[in-house]
Amino acid sequence: MNMIVAYDITEEKRLNKIAKIMLDYGVRVQKSIFEVTVTPPVFRELKERVEKIIVKEADGVKYFPLCEKCAGTVEIIGQGQFSDPDSEYYVY
Repeated sequence: MNMIVAYDITEEKRLNKIAKIMLDYGVRVQKSIFEVTVTPPVFRELKERVEKIIVKEADGVKYFPLCEKCAGTVEIIGQGQFSDPDSEYYVY
């Protein structure tokens, strides 16, 4: 299933851990938003990993399922994929 995952994590250490988890499942499209394609068992695994990290009273993670029809109608204006300005760049 296709899904958008958005999160707001209040502490930087947890934020980085959640971002690393998300990279195991999908593609970053904005700073705290990922596109993921997972099966139901993999989605359960993803949620379990996230729930072990977050503090529910302070942090938030939202999962937005996209049906195939909806995923096919996504419109992109500007850059189509997020490029993290904080990551390392290599110039050859």
